Amino acid sequence: MAAPPARARADYDYLIKLLLIGDSGVGKSCLLLRFSDGSFTTSFITTIGIDFKIRTIELDGKRIKLQIWDTAGQERFRTITTAYYRGAMGILLVYDVTDESSFNNIRNWIRNIEQHASDNVNKILVGNKADMDESKRAVPTSKGQALADEYGIKFFETSAKTNLNVEQVFFSIARDIKQRLAESDNKPEERTIKINKPDQATGENKDSERSACCGS
Repeated sequence: MAAPPARARADYDYLIKLLLIGDSGVGKSCLLLRFSDGSFTTSFITTIGIDFKIRTIELDGKRIKLQIWDTAGQERFRTITTAYYRGAMGILLVYDVTDESSFNNIRNWIRNIEQHASDNVNKILVGNKADMDESKRAVPTSKGQALADEYGIKFFETSAKTNLNVEQVFFSIARDIKQRLAESDNKPEERTIKINKPDQATGENKDSERSACCGS
């Protein structure tokens, strides 16, 4: 008897690996702690290398186990964190709305993703610390949205402190990944049916399917 697929475990339907990336100090660890434990602290020690948390959520009637990796933003840890791009199914690009350089560096982080992550990885842009006084804001919401539009990805402004949009960000990227995984799960199944039945009838059906598809 064949072993069950990796995602079909008893306690969850899908296992999704997410990665938080961005400059040091933008609040990646605070976002992770808020989402995984529902807490917030201002006395954070800079992440050394890598850390991760797990939270299982319910999404569209499915149990999704999220394994969320928090990476160090400093340059000297880049070589460590690049290994974690491989196998990541979703990446949250985080910047600080009060720090323009952290926003400008998002393009560098996207280049890193293009170099090290899989081509179909889901991405989402996150402007953190949106609770800060407007006088301290350095990156307008419209600028964040414009960058997200340029790369064709979703955009949220969050606050780990006030819990603004934290759940929404993680649920949004998890839903997109679940949809992608469900679609890719169905495709090989269809191919297998066609390969296993190479009779004349299947061939005719295939031709009619192709002409119907091309004619639409």
